[in-house]
Amino acid sequence: MTSIQSAPMSFFTNRPTTEIARDLLGTHLLYTSHQGTLGGLIVETEAYVGAQDTAAHAYNGRRTPFSEPLYHEPGTIYIYQLRGFFLFDIVTQAVDQPQGVLIRAIEPTHGLAQMQRNRPNKPGVNLTNGPGKLMGALGIHDKQLTFKNVATAPLTIDLANRQHPRHITTAPRIGVNTEAASGQLPYRYFITGNPYVSGTLKKDWDREQHGWL
Repeated sequence: MTSIQSAPMSFFTNRPTTEIARDLLGTHLLYTSHQGTLGGLIVETEAYVGAQDTAAHAYNGRRTPFSEPLYHEPGTIYIYQLRGFFLFDIVTQAVDQPQGVLIRAIEPTHGLAQMQRNRPNKPGVNLTNGPGKLMGALGIHDKQLTFKNVATAPLTIDLANRQHPRHITTAPRIGVNTEAASGQLPYRYFITGNPYVSGTLKKDWDREQHGWL
């Protein structure tokens, strides 16, 4: 593995958020703390495209202390809590254009033993096959990194050691109101056949290559 190349702010702007969400697949999400460097390959993402997106926290231009990070510079970390779990969203687009990408699942590559200690009794793919699960495995249980930028923060996106997917599947996002205007938009992206993608069936897994070339 070559040296880590943290994604610059420019990676998260100047093109559609849906494209950024696709391009994050196969990059490494890495977190360095007193536990060492933990993380893995991003295998599932969701795009949220701001004021016109009924599923977005910034829908209709909503701006609250809760959603304020979305209005900051591209690459800003936005950690929020949902049903007791902490979730990680990366802000995309320019300041005051509140869009972002939710990281939904990773395939562990760094610090697996420590990640398993962070989520004991969660064997196999259940370790990181969901947005709250992966944060627990990384040992992140608060919002302290919110407002920091992945370009310089200990929670970062590594572009230097990416893997390339054989195929990417698009689908509606999980947990959104499917009857709302944006509910059926295919803004969820995942590596076809990867076992760590949330909600997949074992019969659809690529057990040899995990969907990578």
